Amino acid sequence: MNKIGIAIHGGAGTILKSTMTHEKELIYKNALDAALMEGWNLLKGNASSLDAVELAVRLLENNSLFNAGKGSVFTNESKHEMDASIMDGATLNAGCVSSVRNIKNPVVLSRKIMDNSEFVFLSGEGAEEFGRIMNIEFENDEYFFDELRYNQYLNALEEDSVQLDHSPGNKKFGTVGAVALDNAGNLAAATSTGGMTNKKYGRIGDSPIIGSGTYANNKTCAVSSTGHGEYYIRAVAAYDVSALMEYKNLSLEEACEEVVNKKLVSIKGEGGMIAIDKNCNISMPFNSEGMYRACISSERNLEIKIYRE
Repeated sequence: MNKIGIAIHGGAGTILKSTMTHEKELIYKNALDAALMEGWNLLKGNASSLDAVELAVRLLENNSLFNAGKGSVFTNESKHEMDASIMDGATLNAGCVSSVRNIKNPVVLSRKIMDNSEFVFLSGEGAEEFGRIMNIEFENDEYFFDELRYNQYLNALEEDSVQLDHSPGNKKFGTVGAVALDNAGNLAAATSTGGMTNKKYGRIGDSPIIGSGTYANNKTCAVSSTGHGEYYIRAVAAYDVSALMEYKNLSLEEACEEVVNKKLVSIKGEGGMIAIDKNCNISMPFNSEGMYRACISSERNLEIKIYRE
C-alpha cells in the first residue's frame, strides 16, 4: 500500500489548559478521535481522500461542540448561517457554499455542487434550492439550538459586538476541517463553519473560499484553515502554502511556518491550519494559544492535541 494519511481540526484560539476541566478535555478529544478514525478507516479501505475528508467533516458538523453544522453560532437575526467548501487535489475541482440555513451538513452540499453542477460556489437560497434538488438533508431551527451558543449570542447582542465563537474573555475560532492523502496519491481538503456570533450583513469568512480557507493540489499539498477569516482572506493563506512549495521549493513544514507564524502574524491574523503533502508529511501549526487537532498516517502514529506542546 502507498502512503496514506489524514488530519482534522476543530478550531483554534484561546484554548487554555487552566480553564479546561479534565472531563471537557476528554469529550473534545473523543470527538476528534471519532471523526479522525472514521476517515482513516475509509482510507485504509482504499476510499478516496475526498470521501475521507467529507466524512470526517460531516461527523464534526454533527457534534454541537464545534461551530459548524449542528453547533453553529447565532447571527444577529438569531439564525444559523453556515459556510463550507471541499476541493479535489487531483483535478482542482471544488464545491463551495455560503450563508445557507437549515442544511444539516454543508460539506455534503459542497460535494454535491462540485460533483453535480457546472459551478463552484453557491450561496443562500439558491444553494438551498440546489440542495433540495440533490435531496440534501435539512433540519429545523430546533436542531441547531444550543444553550451555550445562545448565551454567547445574548452576550454579543448586549455588547452590540460581533464575536468570534467564544465565551467572555476568550477567543475561539470554531471552524472544522480535514485534509487527506489516499492510496492513489490524491489529496483533498474540506472546511466548514458556522461563522461569527451576532454577525451582520451576510458576512462570509475564509472557510468557503478556495485559496483562503481551503486548498488542495496534488502537486503540493492540501490545506484547511481555522482562524479570523478576514485575515486569511487577505493573506490567501491556504493557497500561499501551496505556492511557496511549488515556486520556492519550501517543504510543507517551512511553508506552513511562513504563512501561519510570519505572514499572518505580521498582519495580526490569529489561528492555525492543518496540511498534508503528496509525500504524506503532516503539519498542524497555529499562532494562537491552542488548536483542536488530530492526525494519523502510515508514517505517523495517532496524535490528538489541544494545547501548545
